[in-house]
Amino acid sequence: MAKGYKKNSNQQTEPVDKDVADFVKGLSEEHRMLVVLKAQLYGGSWKPMLDDLGNRLAGKPYIFKLVNRIKDDVDRIEEMEAFENAHDVDLAEFVSLS
Repeated sequence: MAKGYKKNSNQQTEPVDKDVADFVKGLSEEHRMLVVLKAQLYGGSWKPMLDDLGNRLAGKPYIFKLVNRIKDDVDRIEEMEAFENAHDVDLAEFVSLS
């Protein structure tokens, strides 16, 4: 069944779905950084982060810089957002935010 564990809102350990555990295990450092930024800067939502990146590409005001890799980050975000939606999870619950 589960390959890993996570803490729920009551700080109790509960099993993680194998698909989620495998997906998180395969995340690159770039992916993990985006999950952390989503949780810490964007209230846990991908949309404002994608808006920020789009604004940067369009030369509009934006919140933060992601050193010459905006297109790659947009692709990573879309991949992770689709996974979260398909599995009804928030990857920030599985990626260390420290």
